[in-house]
Amino acid sequence: MKTKDFALQVKDLGDDGTFEGYGSIFGNVDSYGEKVLPGAFIDSLARHKREGSSVLMLWQHNSDAPIGVWEDLAEDAKGLWGKGRLILEVQKSREVHALMKAKAIGGLSIGYREQDTDQEGNVRLLKKLDLYEISPVSFPANRRARIESVKSERMEEIARRFRDGDPMPVKEFEEILREAGFPKSAAVQIASVGYAKAIRRESEGEKANDMAAFLNALRG
Repeated sequence: MKTKDFALQVKDLGDDGTFEGYGSIFGNVDSYGEKVLPGAFIDSLARHKREGSSVLMLWQHNSDAPIGVWEDLAEDAKGLWGKGRLILEVQKSREVHALMKAKAIGGLSIGYREQDTDQEGNVRLLKKLDLYEISPVSFPANRRARIESVKSERMEEIARRFRDGDPMPVKEFEEILREAGFPKSAAVQIASVGYAKAIRRESEGEKANDMAAFLNALRG
């Protein structure tokens, strides 16, 4: 079995240990000179579903250290998305939970076997992979993949407060964007222009129906 690492960024951590994120990003050449292509996991995920088997969640690929379960896995346009849950009755899972909360863990890593590959110049193309497990790991190889949220409700809170006529201040919205990894200049621009404009439209009695689309775009 081969492994491939991806960077993560923990934003919020659910008390029940649930989180969402990407175990693989499509179209990005990693430090090994390899690129995972869309469709690479479809057959494997279908096989797991058909056979009733599970993609494991291990700590550092250690088969003696299962720490949770992947409750949902699917391919989307971005990559291999997953919703996972750390089993907090397990000591190691509680430790991983604490490390995620402190942003002390550096990546997710997939364990797989190659089934179909190709070559494009110096880049090795991974076209079909048999997925066995996805592990939180210390050191990532691919900078773009990350845990997008750990049961994050911040965007939902923004939308709810906007619908209730009590939008959060522009500065608070800017801070949320910066926590999510936006550069300071981008966070200031988005908050002071797009978000502030939506607030003004609402205060003037206009329908700001594009707020949901705006927040979805920020989620990526």
